[in-house]
Amino acid sequence: MPEMTTTKDLILGDRLILNQPARGHRAGSDAVLVAAAVPIKPGEVLADFGAGVGSAGLAVLMRVPDAQGVLIEIDPDLAELAAINIAENGLNARVVTGDVASLGKDLEAGLTVDHIVSNPPYNAPGGRAPADEKTARARIAPEGMLEDWMRAAMRILSPGGTITFIHRPEAQAEILAALGNRFGGVVLRFVHGSADVPAIRVIVQARKARRAPLRVLPPLILNAGEGAFTPEAEALHRDLAALDMG
Repeated sequence: MPEMTTTKDLILGDRLILNQPARGHRAGSDAVLVAAAVPIKPGEVLADFGAGVGSAGLAVLMRVPDAQGVLIEIDPDLAELAAINIAENGLNARVVTGDVASLGKDLEAGLTVDHIVSNPPYNAPGGRAPADEKTARARIAPEGMLEDWMRAAMRILSPGGTITFIHRPEAQAEILAALGNRFGGVVLRFVHGSADVPAIRVIVQARKARRAPLRVLPPLILNAGEGAFTPEAEALHRDLAALDMG
């Protein structure tokens, strides 16, 4: 297999260094937005499910550097880049190479975290898949993956801990089914490119061992027109702002 070509990029107002593949799946707004929604506090522990090069998890830790991170990634090449990114950004995290679905069993038995963040593969199988295997793995969710990941989340989350992830709005029924009775206090915040178009993403947050009813928050609008972010989106992408999830 040829050596992977990488680039060194800066996100979050040039604060976060990311070494990542030059081609295929790369860090973007999804990682920034889901990271901003995690309600983490100093001293708490975060897991990043399907971390890739660490973009979402490290964005959380850049905002709250006194927290700790565990980045879980199945692809050894991406896991190696995640470890490089941890070192270059001076953040308190470690990488675990393995399948998220095995967490708390064969992988990292005994691991307990306060929060989970994930920018998971969310395209359904079928249709034309990317030719590159790494890109396909990052974008296409195998059948049952989301439910497997929710089971893993239940095994490692402390009571009252949160899971926060980003997904396709049209997958809302699948998302709620995967959360099932395992989580409560589910909050949905839909993301729109502009105010007059349908949602392009949904940010989902839920808590272990809670029974509060589902809430849908006012939408997050990204673009104000003429290529400019709205003030809220600008603060999230450039200023390490937190995203209010109620």
